[in-house]
Amino acid sequence: MFPGYTWQLPNGQKTIYLTFDDGPIPEITEWVLDTLKKYNIKASFFVVGENVSKHPEIFRKLVKDRHVVGNHTFHHVRGWETSTPMYLVDAGLCKEVIMENGGDEPKYFRPPHGRIKPSQAKELRNQYELLMWNVLTIDYDKNFNEEKCLRNSIKATSKGAIVVFHDSLKAEKNLRYVLPRYIEHFLAQGYSFEPLP
Repeated sequence: MFPGYTWQLPNGQKTIYLTFDDGPIPEITEWVLDTLKKYNIKASFFVVGENVSKHPEIFRKLVKDRHVVGNHTFHHVRGWETSTPMYLVDAGLCKEVIMENGGDEPKYFRPPHGRIKPSQAKELRNQYELLMWNVLTIDYDKNFNEEKCLRNSIKATSKGAIVVFHDSLKAEKNLRYVLPRYIEHFLAQGYSFEPLP
């Protein structure tokens, strides 16, 4: 339906790709990093450039821990409401701040809210793989019951799933409940968790 976007990475293996959007945020991103380290898991973080600028020490920690870093724009801009030139500038600013703070040149781009104009996607595809998802945990909805969030996320996951969590203030309540239980469920089922290739 949307050619040119990556929604999952099926390879026949029991592999799940955990991704985290919107950080780095004090305490929350650090808690995620500690949780991943506890289970010896590498993941992928789609960072907002403005947050990298505000919290470079946390960003450098996720780089040091060898997680994959992707571009999520500098100001978390909505593609549908932003001109293509401005959107590209914002994405470029995020790339700059990632690299200024010790990150590799990002290979992946994820549009905030999953909303991007074809003209924006066409230009960004020259620099990035446009990485979407096929499991949206809805952890950002504070009114969403934690147990339901966990149950729905587990039910939606299959081999090669790209799963979206958010290391953000809005998601904190659900994230702290769901992430360790989600990981433990799938480890018990013989799955492995990998960073984006």
